Amino acid sequence: MGLLEQIEVIFKLVVQYGILLMECVGVVILLVTTAKSIWGCLHRDPHVRLTLAQGIALALEFKLGGEVLRTVIVREPDELVILGAIIVLRGALTFLIHWEIKNEEASLK
Repeated sequence: MGLLEQIEVIFKLVVQYGILLMECVGVVILLVTTAKSIWGCLHRDPHVRLTLAQGIALALEFKLGGEVLRTVIVREPDELVILGAIIVLRGALTFLIHWEIKNEEASLK
């Protein structure tokens, strides 16, 4: 195996671990936010919707970052199309959640 092939293998591993890390961070944020929101619902916290929306938005940002990082190692055009669609959908969700956060903050003032 040549030097370039070794570098490519190492690069691919680093990217894959980076993707895994970002995905895991997104999941952990979502789980913690869900637990906090359930606790807030039980205690009738008026800011629970805002807390949940902010946590979901942050989790989606990490998941979106993982998808963008995944584009680095995509080899096939079909995979790139599917990945592009996932990125567009997650981006749209993030935009909608940020819009919801803005509206919720405005209604709490």
